[in-house]
Amino acid sequence: MKVLVLGGAGYVGSEAAWHLVDRGHEVVIYDDLSRGHARSVAGLPLVEASLHDGAAMRAVMGDERIDAVMHFAAYALVAESVADPMMYYHNNVAGSLTLLGAMRAAGVGHLVFSSTCATYGTPDTVPIPDHAPQRPVNPYGYTKLIIERALADHARAYGMSFVALRYFNAAGAAEDGSRGEDHDPETHAIPIALQVALGQRDRFMIFGDDYPTPDGTCVRDYIHITDLARAHELALRRTGPGRGLFVNLGTGHGHSVQQIVEAARRVTGHAIPTEIAERRPGDPPELVADPGRAREELGWKAEITGVDEIVRTAWRWHRAHPAGYADA
Repeated sequence: MKVLVLGGAGYVGSEAAWHLVDRGHEVVIYDDLSRGHARSVAGLPLVEASLHDGAAMRAVMGDERIDAVMHFAAYALVAESVADPMMYYHNNVAGSLTLLGAMRAAGVGHLVFSSTCATYGTPDTVPIPDHAPQRPVNPYGYTKLIIERALADHARAYGMSFVALRYFNAAGAAEDGSRGEDHDPETHAIPIALQVALGQRDRFMIFGDDYPTPDGTCVRDYIHITDLARAHELALRRTGPGRGLFVNLGTGHGHSVQQIVEAARRVTGHAIPTEIAERRPGDPPELVADPGRAREELGWKAEITGVDEIVRTAWRWHRAHPAGYADA
């Protein structure tokens, strides 16, 4: 298939794009580069344009004879969404609706959508099944849920097909060390711990140690980006007019923030000092996936599940590229 990858110069999008190429698909990257890195997709066709530019998207879809779209072009920082919700509604909701309009106009009928476990909010049960109630507790989660609902309505009304993949915590780096996580600002636990090991930060801040979890710190399901990329390629095959699917992508096992720090200490050999800070708004205590539907519907399961292994791939990237893609 020929796939338009929106946000394809970002962390997960670039890994998915290269996996598609490895599997024999053609890709066109579409990214405004406000948060992505052109170096992560060097050698692939890149259109630098906005998610709000419907005319540009229609033109690319028509000119390139696109078969399907993957959408990674959302903002995805919980704390930032709480501080500036309008920015998130504008990009994640208005931009995604512009994309859906462009797809209809260009006659492109299949979308693989990057969704999130943040649509669940604070779950009633853990692991979280994909049919669990969706009660987001932050604007980021709300914006993703709105587009999930829009996708279901578009499938019913216009016959499009979609797969919405609810990620848990994307983590790690390409196993060959060629691609990794480079955000500004960086808010994810594993790269922050590794920045402490590299001497780029004095200490690792733990936001809350009084959650109802075994060690008092938040628990998350960390899923390696290589596994995420495989799931996206499998989702391309799940097509058919009016068909929609929502699935969780996770390992089914959680690790606490404290356990992530301990893994980073083991992998790097660095002490990684920590400091306890107040809880961040919008952080549920525990988010762990029940990925059963992904196994049943996509034939997918996570293969890289050990937290030390995940951290080790990230350490390989960060140690070789201490300034991120500026060193790539």
